[in-house]
Amino acid sequence: MARTGSWIGTIREFVGSLPLQVKLISSFVLVIIVPMLLFSWYTLHGVSDYSMRELVKKNESILDIERTNIQNNIELMEWTGQLALSNREMNDYLQTKEDLDTEWLLDFKTRTFQMFQSFLFNNPRISGIRLFASNPEVHEFWPIVLSEARIRDKPWYDTVLDRKGLVWWEIQNNRELLNNTSTTSGSEVMSVSLLREFKYPDDMTHNGLLEISMELRNFFTKTFSSVQDPSSRMVVVDRRGQVHADMAAPIFQQTPAKELLRHIALTEAPGNHTSYFTAGGQSFLAIQAFIPGLDAHLVNLVSRTDTLADIERTRGNLVILIVVLIAVLILLSYFMQSIILKRLRVLRDSMKKVRGGDFHVDVPVAGSDEVGELAHHYRQLLRKINELIVDQVNRQAAGKEAELRSLKNQIDSHFLYNTLENLKMLAEIEGQYTISDALTSLGGMMRYSLQWTRGHVRLKDEVQHIQNYIAIMNIRYDGKLELRLDIAPECLEQEVLKMSLQPIVENAVKHGMDDLDSDSGKLTITVSAFIRLDDCVIEVTDNGCGIPGEQLRLLNGMMRMEEADYQERRARTSAARRGEGSGIGLRNVDHRLVMSYGQEYGLRVESVEGSFTKVVMTLPHLILTGGEPR
Repeated sequence: MARTGSWIGTIREFVGSLPLQVKLISSFVLVIIVPMLLFSWYTLHGVSDYSMRELVKKNESILDIERTNIQNNIELMEWTGQLALSNREMNDYLQTKEDLDTEWLLDFKTRTFQMFQSFLFNNPRISGIRLFASNPEVHEFWPIVLSEARIRDKPWYDTVLDRKGLVWWEIQNNRELLNNTSTTSGSEVMSVSLLREFKYPDDMTHNGLLEISMELRNFFTKTFSSVQDPSSRMVVVDRRGQVHADMAAPIFQQTPAKELLRHIALTEAPGNHTSYFTAGGQSFLAIQAFIPGLDAHLVNLVSRTDTLADIERTRGNLVILIVVLIAVLILLSYFMQSIILKRLRVLRDSMKKVRGGDFHVDVPVAGSDEVGELAHHYRQLLRKINELIVDQVNRQAAGKEAELRSLKNQIDSHFLYNTLENLKMLAEIEGQYTISDALTSLGGMMRYSLQWTRGHVRLKDEVQHIQNYIAIMNIRYDGKLELRLDIAPECLEQEVLKMSLQPIVENAVKHGMDDLDSDSGKLTITVSAFIRLDDCVIEVTDNGCGIPGEQLRLLNGMMRMEEADYQERRARTSAARRGEGSGIGLRNVDHRLVMSYGQEYGLRVESVEGSFTKVVMTLPHLILTGGEPR
């Protein structure tokens, strides 16, 4: 198991070290070319199988046609034999029991025999009809009525008698029988003969033999046809194993028919049977069928040489076509991938420069595809990195400046506190208690703002700072400011950012008092806090004139804008509406909240023109132990 894991790791490492172009071409080979090769292999075998199936189908059809012709010829010869034996005048003559005179015989030949002969020989395919009579009173009438003595020496004679009137088929040399078995051989023609015994009316006594003959070339039409495919030939094998065929056919020029038949196992099973064999360096197909009545095998021998040569040519052409196609596809894939990877290499080189510290590189890759989109996002990333670097530099500079101011404030704070205490004591001595209270509030505000030891305080500390602020502002506005607090007890220890509520209250005082009629009453600012699920919600509401709807949407949108967009929008807004606020205080507080707690927290402004304005601050519910030191 460990060895298998090691091999897999080695393979992964090797594949991971390959160039991307090699991986792409390899994947192309696996995904496209391998299935193409498998399909081509399947197609080549399919072409070969299809050609062989068509060859077998074609020659089986030829064999079936020949079998049909043979069956038709068998029926024709049987029908002719029935006609010959059903003639009443001929049966009377064959069964006569008296010696007939010459005049009767001449009359029989003129009237009955000639009509009988012309009727039977009406079909030109019938080459011979003979009635071999055993009756000694019957005289021969050539070429139909002959003496049975002429055929008693035939090898099939006893077999026909043993069949008791059933048909027997024989393939034989059709010797001219008028010469009996004397020295003259006569003409010999191969024929198929129907042989059967006929009897007297008692159906017991032998009367003779009937022979109906048809020449072999007419009986087996396709076998001896001159119009046939030179690569195939039909062969007939009789019950004695003799082969009958057109031996001059081209298929038998190199290897004789008997030699070819030695490679075939002849069977008497019904139906067509196919086999393949090789002889004389050639491949052959053999389709055979058994003909039960004749006890003969009909074999269609087919040379597969031409078919196999055609298959090889087709296969070679397909292989060449596939090789050319694969080569073209690989070249196209190589060039296309080179174009794509060229742009990726440009990106890679740009990344190397960035890694070396150059953040102002140019990425000259365009387009709307994935590579172009990647280059676009990479350019945006570089832009964002540069913005963050600038922002970080500015923050560091601001931090250094804040540290210097803090040091300066620490140096001056004790002097200011002592001065305010002296002024407060002087006001109390002079009976100026309003001034004394104002100096107390101012001292608390200065102590709270100048002693910035940490960025988070308790909500009650921030509220105390707001109370000091309102007390001082009431001196300016002749007591027209009213601060109401509606803070749930569990929110008093809530963690808030230091100086996060004061800009909101200051914003409410500034805009509320500017729009407030001096004779209409007081400006009421309500600070409420409550827990909602896992959040603490702080609301600062004033009963001022409110904010118009369009300005409210603009104000909420500007709080989360990008800095460049915000500055552009602020410049346009300031130019169009001089004297109105730009919301920079709320934006700064919102940004501080987002940086501290996340995007889901921050400020939201709600307002109804002529009724109220509410600023909602959402914070995570966090309890802060301790507090801002006094």
